[in-house]
Amino acid sequence: MCEFDLEILFEDDNLIAINKPSGLLVHPSWIAPRSTPNLTSMLKEYLQGTAYTIHRLDRPTSGVIVFGKNKETAQRMNHMFAEREVQKTYLCMTRGYTPEGDIIDYPLKEKLDKLADKMANPDKPPQDAVSEYRRLGTVELPIPVGKYPVARYSLVEVKPKTGRKHQIRRHMKHISHPLVGDTKHGDGRHNKAFREHFDLDRLLLMATELSFRHPESGELLTLKAPVDSQVDKLFSQFGWSGLYPV
Repeated sequence: MCEFDLEILFEDDNLIAINKPSGLLVHPSWIAPRSTPNLTSMLKEYLQGTAYTIHRLDRPTSGVIVFGKNKETAQRMNHMFAEREVQKTYLCMTRGYTPEGDIIDYPLKEKLDKLADKMANPDKPPQDAVSEYRRLGTVELPIPVGKYPVARYSLVEVKPKTGRKHQIRRHMKHISHPLVGDTKHGDGRHNKAFREHFDLDRLLLMATELSFRHPESGELLTLKAPVDSQVDKLFSQFGWSGLYPV
């Protein structure tokens, strides 16, 4: 029995949008056992047919993800993503107090997989990458981390203008405010503190909103994904209720 359920945010004859939980793979992966649950297989069973990939979310990231029910719709949506006609909004928690808001314009070198991308050119120049963010809230916790007696954090909304791999995680690290729970680009001491004090063992990065014109009708769609109960409970403790979708 699968430990994950399908939380459907939107469905019509052409598209289906899911609120993906943290920890669920979007596709089968060579680094995970074959029996590991993945969203495309779950959708295939639900739809009794193919779900066509449009965009991706990392395994530890939760939130809105959209699939096409047919190849033509998926191709139109792929084009809209490529032309930056889809507005993406994410919520994250970072180490430290970030500035109130800014635009991070910092090119990123393409992240290549050792096996899947072994034929790719490792010397490709960095790709343009732009993220706009604003700070929604801050909290100071009486938890000693490293040499400091207290720990400070920010709740941040990010709107990436490009779609590079791990873009938000890498951009926030670039400005010295890595994401809590990020085991690749984050701060292990703070991740450990959250595991010990809050029993939290996930990346605090949530895709909360996608906005775009429906590829068939042209209607403006705004799809929102609420944070899960664990994150809501944590953020409520920090006084952040009302600053994010539930």
